[in-house]
Amino acid sequence: MASDKNQALTVIQVTDSHLRREPDGTLLGMNTRRSLDAVLSLVRANHENPDFVLATGDIAQDGSTEAYECFHEKMQPFQCPVYWFSGNHDDPGVMAKAVRNPECLAKVKIFGPWKLIFLDSSVRRKVYGKLAKKELQLLKAELEKDQDKHVIICFHHHPVDVDCAWLDTIGLHNRDDFFAVIDGYEHVRLILWGHIHQEYDQMRNGVRLLATPSTCVQFKPYSEDFAVDTLAPGYRWLKLYPDGRVETSVVRASHIEFEVDLSSKGY
Repeated sequence: MASDKNQALTVIQVTDSHLRREPDGTLLGMNTRRSLDAVLSLVRANHENPDFVLATGDIAQDGSTEAYECFHEKMQPFQCPVYWFSGNHDDPGVMAKAVRNPECLAKVKIFGPWKLIFLDSSVRRKVYGKLAKKELQLLKAELEKDQDKHVIICFHHHPVDVDCAWLDTIGLHNRDDFFAVIDGYEHVRLILWGHIHQEYDQMRNGVRLLATPSTCVQFKPYSEDFAVDTLAPGYRWLKLYPDGRVETSVVRASHIEFEVDLSSKGY
């Protein structure tokens, strides 16, 4: 854990856990509580004192209170802040009631020279994403402030095509509106999301674009139609340096065997 503003921050991203009400609940044949446990065990083994954890949506598959309470309990061993926000499978109202610490649902946080902005890209009962007018207004207002900070923007849906045809129809539908806001600010360093259940790392206009594997089932990259991958669940770690540099990598729970239905045509 960084003890002063001159040290790098250690950040953990977990995403798309798809927990269900039932302890034995599965997604495409995989027990999502078991896979999340395996990933979190790996996080704790590799990172003794992270500065904070980000959970970037689709925490629950069924939007149930029990799923969010389960996730909350699984986060308790971390002696650091944990921030959540909604994905397309989540129920924001149920999530808000289930979260015992409202700080978990913060929209903006500052850690030394870094500023994080958390946006809600979920659209009720839709798989695709969209940033509502109030979210874009919040984003612009926060980018106007603290321009001496390095900014990370986090939400659930992908704002760029990822060369996976079926996924690219259900990304952020008003991405042009989003980029019209951020392209005017040079202190944006990173955009971070989930949703695509696969690793992604590219640059756009000097801003790094990152997506992270799910803690459960993985989607096969470069596929025209829905396809499940054989890769293991995982998480992403990031090192945020005071000068704006970012180091990051994905770690997978490859040491554990997980059952998954590779023949599935959707979920």
